[in-house]
Amino acid sequence: MKKILLVGLVLFGFLTIKAQTNSTPAQVDIAKVLKFTNDNYDMGKIAFGKPTEFTVSIQNISNYNISLDNVMVGCGCTTPKYTKDQVILPGTTATVVLGFNGSAVGMFSKSATLFFSGNLNKTVSFHGEGVQ
Repeated sequence: MKKILLVGLVLFGFLTIKAQTNSTPAQVDIAKVLKFTNDNYDMGKIAFGKPTEFTVSIQNISNYNISLDNVMVGCGCTTPKYTKDQVILPGTTATVVLGFNGSAVGMFSKSATLFFSGNLNKTVSFHGEGVQ
């Protein structure tokens, strides 16, 4: 009886350790799976109150399908346009259009975070100068 209890406890311990190691995903360097264009965009000088937008291109350079799950912007002055849950096949490119309402006078800097499958995310930014 003691042997059965001991074997059961040891087996339970191994299963607990195994479950904990499987629940923590390995961190992947996003630069090894996705290539970004315009991820730090300079808008230059823009007229105050004049909305403008630019496109961030995302190329899948891996051998795996990756989906664009969400885009969160840093403030209400920035508007994202994208296809939610869009699958980016290996070798293909997806786009996110970021709009800015132009509500700044002087230097400004804004950001948006793109969330992908596999716990990948990337913060993209844009900056410029609002002029009267």
